[in-house]
Amino acid sequence: MASMIRSKEDERAGAEIVYGPEECHRHSIELLEELGFPKGVLPLKDLEECGRVKETGFVWMKQKAPCEHFFVGSNSKVSYATEVTGYVEKFKMKKMTGIKSKQMFLWVPISEMSIGDPSSKKILFKTPMGIGKSFPFSAFMTDEEKQEKLEEVHG
Repeated sequence: MASMIRSKEDERAGAEIVYGPEECHRHSIELLEELGFPKGVLPLKDLEECGRVKETGFVWMKQKAPCEHFFVGSNSKVSYATEVTGYVEKFKMKKMTGIKSKQMFLWVPISEMSIGDPSSKKILFKTPMGIGKSFPFSAFMTDEEKQEKLEEVHG
């Protein structure tokens, strides 16, 4: 147990950490934008702590309680644990923990999300077994992002 705690501390060494719902929400949205993902892809609620280690790409987001979200655009229910972690780089979040998607009657862990070709406007989600499924960006956009796209097209 002590070695697990030590490695968790090591993993978070040198992290930039923010606390509180407003700061964490802003931090998580900025991170998603920087990586090239739509803002609604991680709809976490009541965030209390967010951290990022720039050198390794390790990130974490802690919320008050686990939550579920139904994405209408992908027709999928997703469960988020109290803590969601992963390693980030442009167009990719890998080695993710704390996220499961309901497929048929089973909850399947999601370990990676990536954008192979940004012009395709698709996000690929993978399980630890390497099985993946793609969905359009629009399935994970916030209402605000959808409105901005409409204004760009009709502007």
